[in-house]
Amino acid sequence: MERCADLLIEQPAALRGQWLRAFPDREVLYVELGCGKGRFTADMAEALPRTLLVAVERVPDAMILAMERVRERGLGNVRFLDIDAQKLPELFAPGEVSRIYINFCDPWPKSRDAKLRLTAPGFLRLYADALPVGGQIHFKTDNVPLFDWSVGQLEAEGWSLSELTHDLHANGPVGVMTDYEAKFTASGMKINRLVATRTAATLGTAAGPVPRLRGASLVDARGYAESMAHQPKEDA
Repeated sequence: MERCADLLIEQPAALRGQWLRAFPDREVLYVELGCGKGRFTADMAEALPRTLLVAVERVPDAMILAMERVRERGLGNVRFLDIDAQKLPELFAPGEVSRIYINFCDPWPKSRDAKLRLTAPGFLRLYADALPVGGQIHFKTDNVPLFDWSVGQLEAEGWSLSELTHDLHANGPVGVMTDYEAKFTASGMKINRLVATRTAATLGTAAGPVPRLRGASLVDARGYAESMAHQPKEDA
């Protein structure tokens, strides 16, 4: 952690509204929620050198591996945050982020935990605040019930959906993969993906209280075994 300390932003709130001014050689700001061990982070940063990629991760061991990956490849356009996604409004001004990546997040399969899913309405409204109209969420998961549930939440919150697929790699590998994704694809598992675009009708926090989630179990209601759905986050 000490060797990679310059990649960690310890007081990110001080950069709110100033991210691209602080990194003037970058043209656009992307955020990755839950970077895991950083395969996707490093590959995406290398593919988009003019982008500032801010990677958020709450698992210290995983974040250290991700930071080491970035350090070893000499990538100067990545910074890491050890912070909860609920604090996004404290870190980014309205419309400051152009894209948000959510890859293989914890499905929180029980109804009582549905509000903790990163595609629950409470989080979607935080993303809407951070993104401009036309800004995007790129979402991938192996979990079909979570994916289908997320589609419903996004539609209800006014997002425009595109590139929606239940088998992303049907005709061969597509795009930058996470460690999880490469492992799952090699074993024959299908990957679900979509792009959600913020529109003028997308609901933000100013829209008022989020809807109460009822019957949101991904285990009982959708018949998906919790043992398969609840993957340990640090392997993402």
